Amino acid sequence: MNEPVAGSVEHWAREKPDATAIIESGRSLAWREWNDQANRIAHGLRKLGVEPGDIVVTRLQIRAEWPVISAALGKLGCRLLGLNWRLTPAETKYVLSNSGAQVVICDDPDPAALAPAFADLPIKLAVSLDADAPGFVSFRELVESGDGEPLFAKSNPPLIIYTSGTTGLPKGVVMGQSAAGTSETAVKEMAEYMKSVGEGRPMHPGDVVLVTMPMHHGAGPGVVWGAQRLGNLTVMLRRFDPEEALRLIDKHHVNFWTGVPTMYKRIAGLPKETLAKYDVSSIRALGVGAAPVPYSLKEWIIGHFGNCLAEGYGATETGMLTALAPDMQTRKPGSSGLPHRHVHIRIRDEGGNDLAANKVGEIWVKTPVVIRQYLNQKPLAEDTLDASGFYRTGDVGRLDEDGYLFITDRAKDMIVSGGVNIYPAEIEAAILRHPAVQDVAVIGIPDEEFGEQVKAFCELKPGHVTDEASLQAHCVEMLASYKRPRSIDIVAELPRNTMGKLLKRELRDPYWKGRERNV
Repeated sequence: MNEPVAGSVEHWAREKPDATAIIESGRSLAWREWNDQANRIAHGLRKLGVEPGDIVVTRLQIRAEWPVISAALGKLGCRLLGLNWRLTPAETKYVLSNSGAQVVICDDPDPAALAPAFADLPIKLAVSLDADAPGFVSFRELVESGDGEPLFAKSNPPLIIYTSGTTGLPKGVVMGQSAAGTSETAVKEMAEYMKSVGEGRPMHPGDVVLVTMPMHHGAGPGVVWGAQRLGNLTVMLRRFDPEEALRLIDKHHVNFWTGVPTMYKRIAGLPKETLAKYDVSSIRALGVGAAPVPYSLKEWIIGHFGNCLAEGYGATETGMLTALAPDMQTRKPGSSGLPHRHVHIRIRDEGGNDLAANKVGEIWVKTPVVIRQYLNQKPLAEDTLDASGFYRTGDVGRLDEDGYLFITDRAKDMIVSGGVNIYPAEIEAAILRHPAVQDVAVIGIPDEEFGEQVKAFCELKPGHVTDEASLQAHCVEMLASYKRPRSIDIVAELPRNTMGKLLKRELRDPYWKGRERNV
């Protein structure tokens, strides 16, 4: 293949080579530079044994190197696994082992601390962006070594995102794959679905796009690739800061931005005089998702940025499900919107029976991209994916008489903090390794900034004594900072039913009483 695909980096490098494509931390890359660097990285990786189909892990913050590496992997025909840079070496090792990844590219300040994650695993290559360390190839050297002919990508690399089920053990999802194969009907439905998702909050040619969503989440890569497809300028903010986000919107006349509720809450919390310093009138489309959005926050966003807010609801396993356009915000307050084309939603009772409009039950969905199995795992069981292709989301809600979806609760035990999914079972498993702990229950409680925060309740073994400080210290070595409980209560006995099952609802209800939502 020696001709660029429309919307690829190679295409724009030919069409407008000197136009700025990426801005991040005071650096800028033109389309030609983006393509040239990607070409050199691809050749450098190939020389070091990287092959088509290999899974390459990018453990990176939001930075200009990510889209460059993505383009290089597209040229090589590799798969890209986005990994949270905050995961501990033990958590990282699990993902590397479970996925069968062959290459790791990281920007850890101390890459040597990550080395235990590679122990006993068949990793071909480890690359460090910013710091030299034994066993790691320097990213700079990788770029400098990569001479070779121009390479052309057929597409962006397949994206693998790790998520967790009710067991709390992370599982890999290959994003964007057709659930119905390659038949003419399936291909048509897939195209119409993707078009519908794009129309939910359209990015226009010429838009300046701000990226603040992480590269280990589907939204970050999705926004970067959407801007690339249209040849738009991408402005990347490595670590979110509310005033810096406003400064970038003002300076670069940003038109399109997607954030999570916590980001908007932080902006809303700035002093009025700070908010008044920055012109945000260039904003044409704002998106919010990944966590429930209080209606009061929506009202503030619309009041400050204008009537440009669109909300999306989806899951890693299913793709995007619904969209709430700006004109629907006041018409259907509290709703998550209407389904995208070829998305089917059913509200079911505990017996699996479909419920009528406005009846509350579990949300089951069918989409063109719903997964059939996790990476390297068996097909999903029928209690998660039924015979007709409907997936159990774990959320509870209702469909009104007009087909709008309202989400009211979660059936699965997940915590959403700052737009990040946190799984209590994983945290509980870590705390249970403390020698004094007999049993533990982890729940999410309200947090004004992050939506939810992690709280743990510990029941101690008879005759054992410990305190919160000891339990928190135990968590530091085993859990990434965002997963650690913000508070831990030691209780005489955890609530259980007659079968011995923990009753988390009894722990959770006092904290959520009087709230507009239970999620």
